[in-house]
Amino acid sequence: MAIRILKIILITFVGLQGWFYVAGNIANWSTGLEAIAYVTGMAEHNVYSTHIFPPITNPIIITLIFICIIIGEFLVGAFSLKGAWDLWKVRHDSSDVFNSSKGFAILGSGMALVVWFGGFVVIGGALFQMWQTTIGANSFKDAFVFAATSGIVLLFVNAKDI
Repeated sequence: MAIRILKIILITFVGLQGWFYVAGNIANWSTGLEAIAYVTGMAEHNVYSTHIFPPITNPIIITLIFICIIIGEFLVGAFSLKGAWDLWKVRHDSSDVFNSSKGFAILGSGMALVVWFGGFVVIGGALFQMWQTTIGANSFKDAFVFAATSGIVLLFVNAKDI
């Protein structure tokens, strides 16, 4: 029972993290847009100065990127919290029932990997080379932490309950 509760708590934290970032991004809308514009504009790239992708400076595209990030983070929260609730409801049931109720929990932590690994590490880090600047490097490092911890939660929650 304790392991089940721990899985529910960890999935809840993944969900809260997603929704806390949604709230923070909305509360800091203009600063968020500036950060996205800075990263996608690829200014001050002194280490790898030849770009493999053209810089994005169009304000509409920058806004759309920011909205996609916020939607992704919202989905992390929605899927994870729904998954935590699903697991909470069956916490006293058989292992088969508990294991078969993990769908949204797995989807939520998987979505966290899509947002923070796919969006920030792969697209932001590898494509836009955000690691070359102070603002980008801090976001890159934080996103790695979020992706890694979400991945660990995903593996733990996905482990069969016996």
